Amino acid sequence: MSESRSEISQLGEFGLINRISKNFTLQNTSSVKGIGDDAAVIDAGNDYLLLSTDMLVEGIHFDLSYMPLQHLGYKAVAVNVSDIAAMNGKAEQITVSIALTNRFSVEAVDALYEGIKAACANYKVDLVGGDTTSSMSGLVISISVTGRVKKDKVAYRSGAQVNDIICVTGDLGAAFMGLQVLVREKEVFMTDPNMQPDLEKFEYIVSRQLKPEARTEIIFDLEEAGVKPTSMIDVSDGLASELFHIGSQSGLGVRIFEDKVPVDQLTFQTAVDFNLDPITCALNGGEDYELLFTIAQSDYEKIKNHPDIHSIGYMHDKKDQNLMISKQGTLVPLRAQGWDHFAG
Repeated sequence: MSESRSEISQLGEFGLINRISKNFTLQNTSSVKGIGDDAAVIDAGNDYLLLSTDMLVEGIHFDLSYMPLQHLGYKAVAVNVSDIAAMNGKAEQITVSIALTNRFSVEAVDALYEGIKAACANYKVDLVGGDTTSSMSGLVISISVTGRVKKDKVAYRSGAQVNDIICVTGDLGAAFMGLQVLVREKEVFMTDPNMQPDLEKFEYIVSRQLKPEARTEIIFDLEEAGVKPTSMIDVSDGLASELFHIGSQSGLGVRIFEDKVPVDQLTFQTAVDFNLDPITCALNGGEDYELLFTIAQSDYEKIKNHPDIHSIGYMHDKKDQNLMISKQGTLVPLRAQGWDHFAG
């Protein structure tokens, strides 16, 4: 009699993480926070050491037909640095491990590491180690990052309080729309190789997909303003999904206002041209790597004039009510339709 088989796609990414993590308990007093936040938190004396890791797999996370290797190297570092920023910390070191097939030349590896080096210079992080091995199915990049945060400054996903203001940096949905443009141009090229991609007018949204930036400067701006976020996460899987993480881990519900969600004009217009709803792209697109955080109402005055921090709603005590108030004033239940790596 054969054993029953469960499909990973039924659990999804977060279900799989929960299933793995529930079988492990922390044994060392230095392990302050384990699985379940943007980074692990380890007691390192005066500070907390932050540790995170991310893997990028060819064909799942990137397509080398439109992703230059330099940009890929840069992006791989940026998305890890973003996880440290999402704990209100500052990244310091990375290790880089890669698996390669024999179709990659030495020059290709050089190009990848040029991007990694540029990101290290920009974010002031040191490459301190790694591993290289062969692969049977394309390029795999795994980066681990360490950083630091003062013990009284660390921001978890779980710290939001009732009536805290929800803030997000930058604008949302641009990376997703940049990807739509790249996929469309690739299809045109595959049909007719003589057609050269016309990406100039889409430069902003395409760059948001190919070479995103971690919002490390916001951590310094908040520190300078004397604001400690009550909770924090980076927007990698879409705004709605990240709001759900903060809400569920803080035991609260969220209310956001559609007209407060920041969407760039080019993102908006491109979405309309693709027959997509711009607000849906902002809520569920992912890969923006903006910072989403909550602050006490008493701190609002300190950041209200910051040009790149937008208040979009507030936390409330009904944890099963995650709502968006539409431009027409109707209540719309938020749904997390973010990126799922194991979707069928």
